[in-house]
Amino acid sequence: MKRQLIAAALVSMLAVFGAAAIEVNENELKSTGGADTIVFQNYTGPHSVIESAETISAIGTALGRQVASSQGAATFGQGEKYTVIHAIDPSSQGKLDADIILINKNATVDHIRNLRRIIASYLSAAYGYNKQDASTVATFVTVYNAVYRSKMDNFTSKYKEIVTKNLDPATCGLSTKWNEWPGNSQIVIPLGDLSSDISAVDTSVISDKKVVESMQEQDDKGVDERKNMVDIKEREAEKATEKAQEAAKKSAQENKKLEEQKQVQKEAEKKAEQKQEEAVKAQEEAKADPQNKEKQQAAEQAAQEAQQAAETAQEEAAKTEEQQQTANEAAQEAQAQQQVADKKQTEAQTERTAIAKDQQEIIQNTIAEATNTNTVIGLKITDSANKLSTMVKVDAANGDIIRESPVTVIRARTIYPVSDPVVQKADAALSQATEGAASIDANLFYMAICGENTNNGAVKLCLLDAYKMEIQKESTETVAEDSVLVNSGDSYYCIIQNGSNWVVGKYDKSLNLQLKSPVSVAPETPITVTPKGIIVTSKSGNITLLKTEDLTAILDTTAAK
Repeated sequence: MKRQLIAAALVSMLAVFGAAAIEVNENELKSTGGADTIVFQNYTGPHSVIESAETISAIGTALGRQVASSQGAATFGQGEKYTVIHAIDPSSQGKLDADIILINKNATVDHIRNLRRIIASYLSAAYGYNKQDASTVATFVTVYNAVYRSKMDNFTSKYKEIVTKNLDPATCGLSTKWNEWPGNSQIVIPLGDLSSDISAVDTSVISDKKVVESMQEQDDKGVDERKNMVDIKEREAEKATEKAQEAAKKSAQENKKLEEQKQVQKEAEKKAEQKQEEAVKAQEEAKADPQNKEKQQAAEQAAQEAQQAAETAQEEAAKTEEQQQTANEAAQEAQAQQQVADKKQTEAQTERTAIAKDQQEIIQNTIAEATNTNTVIGLKITDSANKLSTMVKVDAANGDIIRESPVTVIRARTIYPVSDPVVQKADAALSQATEGAASIDANLFYMAICGENTNNGAVKLCLLDAYKMEIQKESTETVAEDSVLVNSGDSYYCIIQNGSNWVVGKYDKSLNLQLKSPVSVAPETPITVTPKGIIVTSKSGNITLLKTEDLTAILDTTAAK
């Protein structure tokens, strides 16, 4: 019944979205292929120190404020975790300026979400982006830099020398692997009109065909961010249209001035011609009567007037040429702004059509997943050397992987299903799923030990949701890297840190620590739950039997001897 209700709801959604997309030309929307699929490999396990979103955003804000106050090309943040090269050259035309964000060796960012927060806050502080637009542009910037990672030819063809001279062919762009970011990243942000009150970043460059195709390979096809980018481009088009109209008015005014100036020039030239004729006649009369002083003076006066008239005509001709240049520039500006408006509008319309098609496909895939009774969840090896795994949802009928967890650091090769734990779900999609709109697995979670002790990482006991298979809650306590995870009834046992020692921790299904053993144990000890007690290996290497009710020692083989 639950699956039927979900399917009915999704069919209803399909009807809504499908109406707008039913007449889409499929041939035009099919991916042409050729673009590398961009999948960012993040550290998605627990952390030893959790920095707030505000703290992370403050990094970008500080850099952005320095750029906003700069008067020209400059470098900020040298010797810090992040550096910005503000590479602009107004004297050079035809190619793009850029900001280059360097992730230095001492940086600890390990998730694309946090890197995007830094970039977004930078854009807001440097160029006045609102929060949503900054987030959208930051997303596209990261995908763009991943698509063109180490492809120096792309940057050379599009960017000014002031930009390319600061790029290293080996590290330009952004790796998809978080552990390769520090010391090996040059994130290029193409700049357009820095005076724009909508988007200083060139949105056409960061959302080119290859970038969009890469986003379409994601499960959600990047629909939300692509919609937001369309919105930005439509506002850019509207603003460019306004500028084009203003430029057209100015062009008309300058053309009117030009016609008026041409008339002034024509009259000046006519007068100069007339004065020249009068000077020639006076000169002939003076030549014929050289003794006549009046005629000599008249000839001299006529020559001076002709010279002055000729100079005036030349001045007016220069003014006409200058006005012609002004009128041409005004016409070119109007044309350029209209071309921008047309380009942005065309891009927006094309993308809206593609998004409508992708929405249809997403809904159809969601219906198929929600109504598939053959799905099972299990583990897949991600790192055999370190015995790390990830959760996968598999179609039991054919073995196809339907969905794969972004958490690739599950330890102990063990997960346990947990129904209805007390979890504050921060993820919007998961919250939607809980309401029954997207998945029957909305209230099903899995208990697992996750994480790595690298950089800011930590190993902890976690609850992952069955829908997106992401960490929704984690233990406060640190878990041993080699700890086993054992389930008995509603209790879950693992080895946790207690000062400088390791002890057995007992948790409920909501990840509340109920007990920890007063007995120190080996961090890699097996945990065997029996009717008589829990068998573990103590710190000294001896077998110890613990009471189930309080985890105190019943029997220690050391004492028995």
